[in-house]
Amino acid sequence: MFEFDLAKFKKYDKPGPRYTSYPTAPQFSELFTAEDYLDEIVKTNYGENLPDLSLYFHLPFCDTLCYFCGCNMLITRNRERVNSYVDYVKKEIDLLRGYILPDRKVSQLHWGGGTPTHLSPDEIADLASYIQQSFKFIDRSENSCEIDPRGLTKAHLEALRNNGFNRISMGVQDFNEKVQKAVNRVQPEDITRQAIDWIRELKYHSINLDLIYGLPFQTVETFASTVDKIIDVSPDRIAVFNYAHVPWMKKHMALIHPEDLPAAEEKLNILKMTIEKLTGAGYDFIGMDHFAKPDDELAVALREKKLYRNFQGYSTNADADLYAFGITGISQLKNIYAQNYKTEKEYYDALDNGKIPTTKGYRLTEDDHIRHYVIMKLMCDFELNFKTIDEKFDIKFKEYFAWGLNNLAEMEKDELVKIDADKLEVTNMGRLLIRNIAMNFDGYIERKKDKARYSRTV
Repeated sequence: MFEFDLAKFKKYDKPGPRYTSYPTAPQFSELFTAEDYLDEIVKTNYGENLPDLSLYFHLPFCDTLCYFCGCNMLITRNRERVNSYVDYVKKEIDLLRGYILPDRKVSQLHWGGGTPTHLSPDEIADLASYIQQSFKFIDRSENSCEIDPRGLTKAHLEALRNNGFNRISMGVQDFNEKVQKAVNRVQPEDITRQAIDWIRELKYHSINLDLIYGLPFQTVETFASTVDKIIDVSPDRIAVFNYAHVPWMKKHMALIHPEDLPAAEEKLNILKMTIEKLTGAGYDFIGMDHFAKPDDELAVALREKKLYRNFQGYSTNADADLYAFGITGISQLKNIYAQNYKTEKEYYDALDNGKIPTTKGYRLTEDDHIRHYVIMKLMCDFELNFKTIDEKFDIKFKEYFAWGLNNLAEMEKDELVKIDADKLEVTNMGRLLIRNIAMNFDGYIERKKDKARYSRTV
């Protein structure tokens, strides 16, 4: 049974990055241009044994506003607006495809949002087939899509399945009606179960369900009921996210009343209960906020130390070059991050002028590469071998990271990490605070050059 000490845990509650990248997005600069991105694309298309491609498509539209949402989304029911956006995504495909070697294959495809199933079944089939025609895919590529069961029909899922999608991710958040009304996402349990029945009938390979703790009116008792129902549904993967109340970043979050949010102690007890129930039901705790059945690829990757982390969270596809399409999409190649424009107008104008729609990005330094490797190893393997890092980067780990190792003394005392002469290991409780641990290896935090406001880690 997974257990942790609430008293120790609570004192580490402070703002921090989620480390879906390093350096993190606040370090991106508009001094990085589309020309810089194009230069890196060209450089990464030469040589032997080139990595596979991972494609991300941002489909930002939703019918209604969920007050808790931290995604880059747009509320609309204007079909012309949606169709125009899809046409421009196709333009971006055509533009980038000309720079990528035609024999490079896609091993991973993900549609996120927003709500990709805001598209009609015909619109889904049209865009999916365009992507399939534009790129070559490996035989067993991982093709996933986020869905919303509200307004979903079986035809939506059939369109996805018929066009190569084999994994589905769906937000549940909480089955409690009072909580759902408070966050403006009323999603009855029966339509969630109906969607899952369709997914299984259509023989998708995997189902992921998302929960959120820390929402208005949640208690240990009410959320326990939701967790029990999720266990009964038996998805392959479960993500349990900490609600980040950041109204200074997402203005609509101000519609959630702070006095309705669970107190810190209650929130921690909700998390503790959730972890104990899920691990007690046989799910492996992957790290930070993910759980998977022992035979799921995420759990296998964790055991084999092949887990990876990027802008979509934990992944099994460590070596692929990530190309993102659509507004706000962030691409990740070996040495750079490149982010697209955030508004439709800027995105459309760039493509109308035949330009890659990059608004900002970042080119990694040698120090960034070292710290990226260390932080991703921590986030994914939950251990560091000092000698391996010394040899890989020709450094002396304990000297290079003296500031961070010194800061970890209290965490070691609190049994979050174990450190010996050659190795650092993260304990089970430490996995829940892996963001806090990773911050000690972040050069921008060490040099006090990170002024961004982040969500709290607990």
